[in-house]
Amino acid sequence: MSRPDGPVRRHVNFRARARRWALPAVVAVAAATLTWGAPAGADSSTSGLPEAIDTILGDPRMEGGAASVVVADATTGETLYQHNPTGRLSPASNTKLATSAAAMELLGPDHRFTTDVLADGRVRGGELDGDLYLRGTGDPTTLASDYDKLAADLAAAGVQRVDGRLIADDTRFDHQRIGDTWGGDDESSYYAAQISALTVAPDTDYDSGTVIVEVAPGAKAGDKPVVSVTPKNTYVHFDVAAKTVAAGGDDTVAVERQHGTNTITVSGTVPVGGDTTKEWVTVWEPTGYAAAIFRDALAAHGVKVSGATKLGRATPAGAKTLATHDSMALKDLLIPFMKLSNNMHAESLTKAMGYKATGRPGSWGDGTAAIAGYLKGAGVDASKIRQVDGSGLSRKDNFAARQIADLLLKVRGEPWYADWYKSLPVACDPARFVGGTLRSRMCNTPAALNARGKTGSLTGASALSGYVKDADGRELVYSIVQNNYLVDSVKPLEDAIVVTLAKSTSKEATAVLPRSTRAVPAAERRGDLECSWRKPATC
Repeated sequence: MSRPDGPVRRHVNFRARARRWALPAVVAVAAATLTWGAPAGADSSTSGLPEAIDTILGDPRMEGGAASVVVADATTGETLYQHNPTGRLSPASNTKLATSAAAMELLGPDHRFTTDVLADGRVRGGELDGDLYLRGTGDPTTLASDYDKLAADLAAAGVQRVDGRLIADDTRFDHQRIGDTWGGDDESSYYAAQISALTVAPDTDYDSGTVIVEVAPGAKAGDKPVVSVTPKNTYVHFDVAAKTVAAGGDDTVAVERQHGTNTITVSGTVPVGGDTTKEWVTVWEPTGYAAAIFRDALAAHGVKVSGATKLGRATPAGAKTLATHDSMALKDLLIPFMKLSNNMHAESLTKAMGYKATGRPGSWGDGTAAIAGYLKGAGVDASKIRQVDGSGLSRKDNFAARQIADLLLKVRGEPWYADWYKSLPVACDPARFVGGTLRSRMCNTPAALNARGKTGSLTGASALSGYVKDADGRELVYSIVQNNYLVDSVKPLEDAIVVTLAKSTSKEATAVLPRSTRAVPAAERRGDLECSWRKPATC
């Protein structure tokens, strides 16, 4: 998700078949194409941890690249290994370690986002004399069913008609929708959705600001495919240029939103009897999306709004709350956020921290300043970090393994640490909301069900940082950040380092050779993207 700065393409945008998945085809787990190397033989055997990790970092896949690595004793804080520890590199989604920890401290584990329905007039005989306000505070997990419940509650309170307008109040956040240096060709990609204080998530992965588009073949060759959207709405529109072709023909369906609009183009071909294509696509202006979903829900519950929908206006002081929805607590939100590496959660939390710190509409500038303040207070040298967003999607984010490792050491003393630790993906645990982005990695090794860590992936940038117990039961902290490689993935090197730590003792460590990877044909390459960003994630 992100490509080099400047006019050069920042990363491979996984379009069309690269972004979609077929139903009900079984998608093979990527790990099935990888084979663990045997422990290093006589030529690569080492007697200590530094030599073991140096052996792994010497792999040809990192030729010409840069790495920053730190390993420390989690209890004593003693540094056991370091390689270019202060080298600032792109951390990708390891940025979320700082964002999530700061959110737990500054917002609190029990923080909930609220979405309210308010009125600035009186209700008489079922009629509201005035405008109806839908006010959001940044909840990235609101579903269509939540807006339906708000509408039902309003109807149950006796409101049948609104004589005024529907006002969507998203003023808790500023109106900068896209983060610094996010790629323009990611505009349609669900992991780069626009950020608003009012939004909608289409399912319980909570990818806010997106819709799910399904494209099924028509009954016969020449028919248009059958296109459906979740949640059902009229906010997005379809330009279907795709065609159904004879059984056995090529499946080339592509789904993408046109720039600056809510027109989604469906192109390509789908064979008769072929699989259904499913794609997550962003909307343009999520505030309007939320208002449209809510307005439809009001109509379904018999509440008629006479006036138009207006976006971005503040609710008047003194408006009366008629219905409210609370999100899950932050300590629970951390699970989909961190397990699936959800970018929109990170950005909503960043802006929420900015609002709490300043009282101004939440912004990336104020939010990242609040994160830096937390890091400094925790004893992490934030002056050696550059962070411009909450997710790590920006190529301007720069962290070194030293600061990440320091953060991992410091948070162990926080009262909310157990909940935060629980949110980290677990190596080789197959449950999607436990193993997360690590659920197919390091299987059949001492790190399986042992190592926890936050993954990070952009084209040419990969990171893994977290905790693992060695063979003596000693807990270790590790941070591995790798950049500027040209191969498809260096994750086998990260895994080899963590497995080496897991099988080591305080007296001896032997390098485990990194797994080999199959060559990926150019047509199949998606860039080294965070695995959970490939829907449905099979990582």
